[in-house]
Amino acid sequence: MSIFRRDARAPGRVTVRQAAARTGHDGTAGRAADKFADAADAVLLDIREPDEWRAGHAPRAVHLPLSGLTAGAGLPAAVRARPLVVICRSGNRSRRAAELLAARGADAVDVIGGMRDWAAAGLPVVDERGGDGTVA
Repeated sequence: MSIFRRDARAPGRVTVRQAAARTGHDGTAGRAADKFADAADAVLLDIREPDEWRAGHAPRAVHLPLSGLTAGAGLPAAVRARPLVVICRSGNRSRRAAELLAARGADAVDVIGGMRDWAAAGLPVVDERGGDGTVA
């Protein structure tokens, strides 16, 4: 076995486009967000800290900071049985969070490039009031 191979049980990684498709954020222009959200099979779990979340996050994402997750916080009941697509700012913390969640039995993958790549791909980012957000 190569020392460069990841553990076969380790969570996978997805691109922002794959993440958007799995979470229902890849709807075409003119479609209401609620219409394509229903088709999503996974939940986008944003593990950034509260100040980062308030500045900008994907619509309908669920927020659970990594600091809370590592301290033992559980997932909200509404997302426990669903696949998780974990995102942070750049992809480093989400990788760690996805590994932690997978060790707890969750079906989790992390997003390569995080919210930086999400925003750069033109995917939606909203602030805490629902206006145009930024990636902090």
